[in-house]
Order: sequence, then C-alpha cells, then structure tokens
Amino acid sequence: MDSEVRIAQRGPFEVAVVAGRDYFWCRCGRSQQQPFCDGSHKGTGLAPLKFHADVSETLYFCGCKHSHSPPLCDGTHNQLQD
Repeated sequence: MDSEVRIAQRGPFEVAVVAGRDYFWCRCGRSQQQPFCDGSHKGTGLAPLKFHADVSETLYFCGCKHSHSPPLCDGTHNQLQD
C-alpha cells in the first residue's frame, strides 16, 4: 500500500465555492482533478476530506497536502524541502 502523500503543487488552488455544496478535497495528491478527489486514493488509506461551503466565496485549497488546517492552505508549502 502506497500511503505517502504526494505534493500536487507548491501553492494553493483558488476555488470559487458555492454555498450549500459539498467538496471532497484530495488528501493524497494523486487526483487528476486537483484540488478535489477523483478516486485515485484507492489503496492508499488516504481518503478525501469533505468540506461543506456555508457561503459562496473564493477559497484557497491546499495544493501541497501538508496544511495544518486542511483543506485550506495555511502557507505550509513555504517550509517544505525539495
């Protein structure tokens, strides 16, 4: 089982979320539909994280998959080593 988190990108994904909708943030970094899940996590033990939008707004979803406040970016990508 490959349970290592992959960095999808070293920075956030800007997303205009819609109030009342659920979003499933990719936690593993393997999805081709970043920052959201496409099922690529199967077999990794890294299930997606459900996010419910209470209001319509622009949010910044974590792209490095190491945020301490998932699913949103907290700047952790600035401290990641190459």
